[in-house]
Amino acid sequence: MNIELVLVSYNRLPYIKHVVESLFADQTEEFTVVFWDNGSTDGTREFLAAQTDPRISEMVFSTENVWVHGAANRVFEASKAELLGILNDDIILSPGWTRTLAQAHADIPRLGFVGCWHLGEEFFDYNRARKKIQTFGAHKILRHPWTGGASGLVKRSAWMEVGPFESKQTTDLWIRMAGKGYVNGFYFPLIFVEHMDYAWSDFYMSRDDISSGLSRSVTAVAQGVTTIADARAWHQKVVDNLLDGPWDVKSYIGWRGALNRLKEKLCRLKGKI
Repeated sequence: MNIELVLVSYNRLPYIKHVVESLFADQTEEFTVVFWDNGSTDGTREFLAAQTDPRISEMVFSTENVWVHGAANRVFEASKAELLGILNDDIILSPGWTRTLAQAHADIPRLGFVGCWHLGEEFFDYNRARKKIQTFGAHKILRHPWTGGASGLVKRSAWMEVGPFESKQTTDLWIRMAGKGYVNGFYFPLIFVEHMDYAWSDFYMSRDDISSGLSRSVTAVAQGVTTIADARAWHQKVVDNLLDGPWDVKSYIGWRGALNRLKEKLCRLKGKI
């Protein structure tokens, strides 16, 4: 199955060098990639413009920041590829990842979005996750309605059915996709990738100014995260849900979703008393 990726960047030159190196590390990996820069002024644009790998199909240097979802919508809508993927400018990829995920898509007709594990190898607990690992022929998926937006592949036909992205957070679209009966989750055995923009990563570019770094993170801002302690607490909450929470999307939408959110809110309030 042919693959088209979009690498979206914005003022993260220290990261983007690692991303590009890992993206092209396996010369046998078959895909095309669109470089989309959202108006960087730190040298990212010049670095990307100097790249010559033949798998680069297009370079878009936007004069405005349309964010990841805006770039992905425009590339996905125009694409003719069977499989689509988003690459953020802060993920070090595992060479060969597209090959594994593409084969899973070819073999599992209702596979929606399947991704690599970007949450840190040290946070994964097999004993907790095993009940959610499902077998589909020759493949296994750690199933969950959403996984995050980067370092994964989705069928364009599935994206066309439920898209486009409507906000900066891709979670909403994956939930809609799961509601249509598609299988989402992480490929298993897990394909680990390094998320450099976690404040505890060895690659974190804002070590000298944590608060400023967190203020530039879409997720951190959305969750009110302003300190490393906040970031770790939110990260652990996400991991706990992925490992222990139900895989059935019905638990997160409608009256069940509302009830679960109310229970969670009451638990938080009880913890403060």
